[in-house]
Amino acid sequence: MTPSGDTPNRIPPPGARVLVAMSGGADSAAVAALLVRRGCECTGATLRLVPDPPGKSPFEPCCGLDAAVDAARVCERLGIPHEVVHAVDRFDRDIITRFVRDYAAGRTPNPCIRCNRMIKFGALYGRARALGCDWVAMGHYVRLEERNGRMALRRALHRVKDQSYVLAPLTQPQLRRACFPLGEMTKEEARAAAGGIDRRSGEKPESQEICFVYDNDYARLVEERAVPFPPGPILDRNGQVLGTHHGLVRYTLGQRRGLGIAAPRPLYVIGMDRERNALIVGYDEDSFCPSFTTGPLFWGSLPPQTDPFDCLAQLRSRHHPGPARVSPGRLGATVTLLEPQRAVTPGQWAVFYDSDGYVLAAAEIRSAPGPGI
Repeated sequence: MTPSGDTPNRIPPPGARVLVAMSGGADSAAVAALLVRRGCECTGATLRLVPDPPGKSPFEPCCGLDAAVDAARVCERLGIPHEVVHAVDRFDRDIITRFVRDYAAGRTPNPCIRCNRMIKFGALYGRARALGCDWVAMGHYVRLEERNGRMALRRALHRVKDQSYVLAPLTQPQLRRACFPLGEMTKEEARAAAGGIDRRSGEKPESQEICFVYDNDYARLVEERAVPFPPGPILDRNGQVLGTHHGLVRYTLGQRRGLGIAAPRPLYVIGMDRERNALIVGYDEDSFCPSFTTGPLFWGSLPPQTDPFDCLAQLRSRHHPGPARVSPGRLGATVTLLEPQRAVTPGQWAVFYDSDGYVLAAAEIRSAPGPGI
């Protein structure tokens, strides 16, 4: 990490009071080590999202007891204080319950985006204010710059680790107090920085799945906390019955595997008819969408406006962005995809970038044209 005057990535100056979000892993340990070395006055904070006593839970990689123990050990070695910030009820209400409700309604939500905005940049910001910290540091791979008077997220220099998509809806007030010291580093460099303080943290594996979903089984969680989803027919675009599904909650748009249908060509989920409890499938060419509508726009480097703008639209966390035109409205936007995309999914987020990797705006996808059978 180079001094802030030598890099566009926004970093606290020496002497700044910084709350460092600590997950017990390599990235947050690296951030703490880098900021302490820079001369910042740091406090480590670990979110606790499971009740006491936690036992073993799917939260353990980032938000459970093991995470807090590992984070506290790193802070001790750095000579900085560490504390645990409890957000159990808030996380259950605002993240898990909302996730279940959205899935039960046929959407495919991205709870990590909502958690970043409401929990990590909510509960932690509240604690930062109480401690008199002007900055909150996170271990995300993304750059943050001031551009034309606005705080602008930009893709990480190490593109393969870029996490700008999951941070795109952060507000301007949230971003003005944030910093992301790993924005110009590789994962290997971060592991080396963490390992120099604590070998266990430097070697800790990453968590790849949603933290509160056991074995990546979304359907089981939804049915445990909502209602069972009965089997029903699988239909093609012409309404012909091809098979039986195991409950609509177990499928998502664009899904190809697990349909249990023999066909001369691969079939994809292209729609769901909830009134008939029917899963609709089609061929590859049936799964592309030319346009969609969104909820309210969260503006990034682009100030709020009503004029249409051109961009590169990323529609899922691992989606390769494509050219699009966004037409803002009072309650959201209409997005025209200049190259139609597969499986545009309500509940996911659309993040709009410029050609230099700056986040222009972001919005939740609300509706997309269905197969119309």
